[in-house]
Amino acid sequence: MYKHVLIATDGSELAQKGVEQGLALAAKLGSKATVLSVTEPLQPAAAQAAVEGGIHDPVARYDQQIDDAMKERYQSIEQIASRHGATVELMHEVDEFPAEAIVRVARLKGCDLIVMSSHGRRGIQRMLLGSQTAEVLASTTLPVLVIR
Repeated sequence: MYKHVLIATDGSELAQKGVEQGLALAAKLGSKATVLSVTEPLQPAAAQAAVEGGIHDPVARYDQQIDDAMKERYQSIEQIASRHGATVELMHEVDEFPAEAIVRVARLKGCDLIVMSSHGRRGIQRMLLGSQTAEVLASTTLPVLVIR
């Protein structure tokens, strides 16, 4: 049915449910699984504030923090994959627009299903906080499995 599943995660507790479900599904189907984390680049205003706060090289510090977070996240994902007997490729992209990165990577990798979580926010909360899941749904023709 699905040969290559892209699983998007931001590392949150809710996203872990998506990783769990996506890897379990991929294992049952014998599909390839790619788990993608997208982080936003350090914004210039934040870098400037860090310099003013006494941080010598805020870009290097930010990059190191992201690397450390990815190592921890990848370790957890590999444990989940092992538990389900799934083979997983781990990817990290830096992009100001995470939803666009998710759709782009799915297309480039030849994925035929995207799995991701959603908080299910509505109304003003959704408008203020945004929804990467809604953006992915609106910008791809691939099936998207939404975990809540």
